[in-house]
Amino acid sequence: MSVEQQSPTVREVLRSLDVFAGPLPRFSPREAPDSPQELFVEWLTEAVAAGVREPHAMTLSTAGQDGTPSARVLLLKDVGPAGWSFAAHAASPKGRDLAATPAAALTFYWPQQARQVRLRGAVAPGSPELSAQDFLARPLGSRAEALAGMQSRPLDDPGSVSAATEEALARLGHEPDLVVPEWTLYTLAPRSVEFWQGDKQRKHTRLVYLRSAEGWDKQLLWP
Repeated sequence: MSVEQQSPTVREVLRSLDVFAGPLPRFSPREAPDSPQELFVEWLTEAVAAGVREPHAMTLSTAGQDGTPSARVLLLKDVGPAGWSFAAHAASPKGRDLAATPAAALTFYWPQQARQVRLRGAVAPGSPELSAQDFLARPLGSRAEALAGMQSRPLDDPGSVSAATEEALARLGHEPDLVVPEWTLYTLAPRSVEFWQGDKQRKHTRLVYLRSAEGWDKQLLWP
């Protein structure tokens, strides 16, 4: 096979991919509101209006007792004065990480708009009442999966998943108000929130909110 006929390397494929395609939204840090919650809701609303798929999906990064990092994608449940909320089974790997190290990072990325939001801060579990409300608001299949309580454990027989799900669904059919006691609504109270707006010429705009005794301080960062 000639050199011309050889398949491109992974590096060549990656280098050929377009970045920041299409028109990008405008972002003026001078017009940013006083709190990161306000700006986040603005950006999230714009992402929804722009048709971004699953704009509430985010990467949750945690650290275990040994300091090893772990990351996974899950869904934002709420944002308010207390912080950004998400839910998980307390016995899952992420729940165990948060029990050992009650701090985390959240990352949102909306590629159509070349926007990122990055948060870091302490994480605290919500009350049993709030956690129960979140659990009961989940789709039936999601509740069944949580009731099975086997997430991330070794799976020897794929058929076991269907069997455990059917058993959980049957139980929920008899007990529709059943709540998994380990189900927990967590809230991350950020000490920093960065808003990153990409630019085709790589003159990215970065604005970070830093928590202070008075509230929030805003600071621009180099691209």
